[in-house]
Amino acid sequence: MLQKILIINGGFNMSKKVVVPKSLSEDGKKFLTDRGIDIIEVAGNFTDGLLEHGRDADGMIIFLDHVGEAVLSQMPNLKIIARHGVGYDSIDLDASAQHGVWVTNTPNANAATVAETTLAEIFDLSKNVTKASSEMRKGNYTYALAHRGFDLAGKTLGIIGYGHIGQQVAKKASALDMPILIYNRSKKESPYGKFVDLDTLLKTADIVTLHLASNPATHHIIGKDQLAEMKPSSVLINLGRGGLIDTSALINALKTHQIAGAALDVFEEEPLPLDSDLFQFDNVLLTPHIGSSTVESFSRMAVDAASEVVRVLDGENPRWPVNEPKK
Repeated sequence: MLQKILIINGGFNMSKKVVVPKSLSEDGKKFLTDRGIDIIEVAGNFTDGLLEHGRDADGMIIFLDHVGEAVLSQMPNLKIIARHGVGYDSIDLDASAQHGVWVTNTPNANAATVAETTLAEIFDLSKNVTKASSEMRKGNYTYALAHRGFDLAGKTLGIIGYGHIGQQVAKKASALDMPILIYNRSKKESPYGKFVDLDTLLKTADIVTLHLASNPATHHIIGKDQLAEMKPSSVLINLGRGGLIDTSALINALKTHQIAGAALDVFEEEPLPLDSDLFQFDNVLLTPHIGSSTVESFSRMAVDAASEVVRVLDGENPRWPVNEPKK
């Protein structure tokens, strides 16, 4: 069900309107309204609500919704699309630029949280926590004895992508007595691990975790050939974007025991269809894109996104742009 809530406060920017998801953190909404901006809250399908109630909006804050030419062409006043999060592959950057619209993200708000969730999924997968708990609830107390986990100490962690999140993963994992290998397209300094080429990382690492942006250069960076390079005892973790992995190739690698397991928080199709073969595997941990889902992280992302909206509507350039308007 769609819901429109228009909140009007006194102060400057009285004529400015911003569309936000109803579930946006209250801290983000307050940041806007305290500065005299009218907000239009949309519940349900964001795109439908956006076009029904916010065609004249000056800005929007979005989660994972797709915004392209079909939306942009109907919003003549739009000046900014503020992404609540890091990835922006759901937004047509070129079309936004052609329409004179800034696109921004929140690169600093959720890095520590996603890194924590990455470690949580690594711990879960290495000790079969979720599966053992599920079997216990069924009365199967012997499951854990027949499905033992593995120690992390002494295992090699391979981190693919060394941006804000990858760096936080390395920092936090450095306390686990794990050698750390890092692959990044541009080499950076790190006190926590050794930079290697992708083939070396895949062949050596016991745990491979992905923390890359999704773009044409990284699409299916893990495919049939890369999975074949990994150890049969290794596991793959993805809290980046679903398109980083060729899903069909991964399913085949799991069926043929090319790798020992996986923990996946993101998928090529979201939500993951219930008939996906991935649900068949006991050695695959599936979570519904919860990498940054904490109260604190959502508050930081909402405020950072709202602050970008305010900057642009006040005539300033944003702090974290991912495109540049053509007009």
